[in-house]
Amino acid sequence: MLLKILGIVVVIWLALAVLGAVFEFLGTALVIGAVVVVGMVTYSAVKAGRSRRSIGR
Repeated sequence: MLLKILGIVVVIWLALAVLGAVFEFLGTALVIGAVVVVGMVTYSAVKAGRSRRSIGR
C-alpha cells in the first residue's frame, strides 16, 4: 500500500514538473514573440515614414 501511494505521489510530481517546464517555455516564447512583433511594427512604421517623406518632396 505504501509503494502505491509513493508511486502516485511520484507520478503527480513528474506531471507538475512537466507542466512547470511547459509554462516556463511558453512564458519565454511569449516574451520573445512580443519583442519580435514590436520590432517588426517599429521597422514597418519607420520604413513607411521614410517612403512617405520621399514621395512628398
